Formats: sequence, structure tokens, C-alpha cells
Amino acid sequence: MSFLSGIRVPHRKNTEGQTATRITEVPSVSIPMQMHIGAPAKPIVKVGDLVKVGTPIAEAGGFVSAPIHASVSGKVVKIADMMTSGGSTVPAVTIESDGEMTPDENLAPPVVNSREELIEAIKQSGIVGLGGAGFPTHVKFNVDPARIEELIINGAECEPYITCDSLAMTSRVDDIETALRALQTHLGIKKIIVGIEANKKAAIASMKELAARIDGMEIKVLPSIYPQGGEKVLVYHTTKKVIPNGKLPIDVGCIVSNCTTIAAIGAYLKTGMPLVEKCITVDGGAVSKPQNVIVPIGTSLEQVFSFCGGFSSEPEKVLYGGPMMGVAVPALDVPVMKQTNAILALTAKEARLPKTTACIRCGSCTNVCPFGLAPASILLAYKKKDVELLEELAVTSCMECGCCSFVCPANRPLVQTNKLSKILIKEEKAKEAKKHE
Repeated sequence: MSFLSGIRVPHRKNTEGQTATRITEVPSVSIPMQMHIGAPAKPIVKVGDLVKVGTPIAEAGGFVSAPIHASVSGKVVKIADMMTSGGSTVPAVTIESDGEMTPDENLAPPVVNSREELIEAIKQSGIVGLGGAGFPTHVKFNVDPARIEELIINGAECEPYITCDSLAMTSRVDDIETALRALQTHLGIKKIIVGIEANKKAAIASMKELAARIDGMEIKVLPSIYPQGGEKVLVYHTTKKVIPNGKLPIDVGCIVSNCTTIAAIGAYLKTGMPLVEKCITVDGGAVSKPQNVIVPIGTSLEQVFSFCGGFSSEPEKVLYGGPMMGVAVPALDVPVMKQTNAILALTAKEARLPKTTACIRCGSCTNVCPFGLAPASILLAYKKKDVELLEELAVTSCMECGCCSFVCPANRPLVQTNKLSKILIKEEKAKEAKKHE
């Protein structure tokens, strides 16, 4: 497994080099209790409660979970189920803003003098993986320090359109430095590698200046090939280590964290303000004024697009995230979440799916797959519902990057089938487990 495959996608970084504009006036926010991998958070407020910016409104619902805080000041007016883009429903706390954005007076920078205090501080901040995955950050760093050989900071930002991570690496250097020094001091991290694609000149220069001040920090300039930011791909290209199927980066001595996640840790350590807002890229052919905006978590997409001048044409499709791995949203009343890094409004021309034709057995899908999978064979196995063959074809190792679908001359739904195949395997294993209960 070499990870030397991948594809060149149109970058369309229309907002590159722009500063971010903060949205402060929103009438209300609806904050889902599931904005992270793991157990949903549990609301600790009730309808009628008054809250301020940073007030805790939900506690972690388990070990792999994260607390949630109010992103505006005002009154809790509703706690009700909300449908997610994945089709599931989770509770959401709706806060009617008083327009003041008053910070909670009980907030203060955390006292951190040990590893345990640092992990607890990261937990109380509510920070999760901000590159899109949403894994609770305190859980990721809560490992035996002796296992950590490298901290790899993901600054690849390989998806088209998205530029908010690049902006973090140029505008939030002090926050990143604060976090890295704390992680070095309390977790004993000696080697820090920042992986950045070669096309991000300003971010590379900014991080090189920081590296000159921090012992053990180096910058790896990587080819601008998608999916460079995939966790296994990034680990290989920065360390030459291969993460086996079913294993995590820590199993090869690495912790991978998004650059904006690191910046968020630093900001919390300095101010005590938890994660209540998110810088996101707003773009796509249907957006009147593409830009990066800093948004209170829970703000509806409709409000964000309105702030960006509305639509220049009726969008055919709206996505959370980029066009390669993003998820279509069912309506514009869905909220910006912790792990949202972009919202795209695509025109009919941008979103139109080409006609599917018969597979011509060209092998292009396998050639570009970072893991050397055989998507065409997986498609056939899925049609037959052959779970054993799907497992032999290692479909569970698919990172769902979409390279296979992107290059397929027959426009087959390859990555979609890979996703369905993993669900099928999970369902079959659940049925088997139930038989043996």
C-alpha cells in the first residue's frame, strides 16, 4: 500500500486570501446534541432558561462525547428532535437571541499544570475534530504519552472550494502556538509535523515562521493531490508509516489533528471561551458573494447565505462540506455545526449528475484509489449481497473520498456503493450477533 494514487481536482479556491467576516446578529440558533462522533450530548437546560455565550447547555453523554455550549445570549425557547442530514433524529436546543451576545461571566482560562488538567480542559471546551470528522478531541489526546511519536497537524485542505483551514494557519498563529506549547509541555510531544499542500503558499510561509520558534516542529510541503488530507494518506506522506486496516494512527505512534482544531484549543486555553462559533467557507456557483464567515454554532444555513448576499441563481444542491465528501442538506433551516467547515450552494450545471453507462473494465477506479481497492468488483459483490466477498475486497477500509466515482468514465455510483456495502456488512453482523444472544 503506497498511497501514491489520488486525483487532481479543480481547486476553485475562490475565497483564498480573504479575511473572515463575523456574523453576530442572528435571531435564533438551533444547536443539535449530536455534533460529534460518539454518544449524543445530554441537555442540561430547560425551556425558559436564560443563557449567555459560553454557558453550558449539554453535558457529554458518554466517554466518547463532548459538552455543548450556548453560542448566543438569550432564552431557551424549545428543545425538540431535529432531523440530521444522515436521516437520524437528535434533540436540539433552540435559543432565541437577545441581540447582545453577552459572554458568560463565569468563564475564565482553565488552570493547566498537568496532563490530566489539559485533557479535562480540552473536554470542557467542547472541541471536536473541526476538519469534518467531529471526533471528540479530548478522547484523541487521552492516550499514554509514551505511545505518541508524532503529532501530525492536518493543513492539507485538499477539497475544492474550502479555504477556512488555510485562513486559520495565517490568521490564528498565536492560538496554534499556545496549543502546541501546552501539548509539548503536558503530553511530552517532541515531534510536530504540519502537512500542507504545495499550493498554499501563505499558509506554508506562516507555519514555517512558527516552526522556527518551536523545537521539534517541521513543515512537510505535500503534492496538491486529492485526497491528501485523508488521515491514512497524510500519515504515510508525512512519516512513511502505514496504518493497517482497522487500526488508528496512534497504533503507529501518531496523533492527527486538524489545524483549526489546534487553533481552537489554543484560544480556549487563553480565554476560557468554549467552542461556540465556527469559521466556514461559503461558496458555490449559486452564492452571490462567496466568503469565509465566522458563525455562531446553530445558525441556520439560510441565515448564512443571506449574510453572503443570498443566491445569484436558484441552487440545485446545497452541501455541508466540499463537493468530494460533502453531504447534501434536505433544507436550508439546518444549522451550522461544530464540524461544519463549508457550505456550498451549487448551480444546476455544477450539481448535474451525468448519465450512467455500463462498466468498461478500464481499472481507473482501482488505479486512483489511495488504498488500492477494486470499486468495480465491490459494486458487483454488493449487487449480489455477497457479504463475505465484500469483506475479502476490504470495502470497510474505504475512506469514501470519491476518487473512484470522479474518474469513472461510465459514471458508476462507486463510492455510494462502497458506503452501502459497509452498511450491509454492519447489518449482517448485527443479525449474526442477535442469533447468538
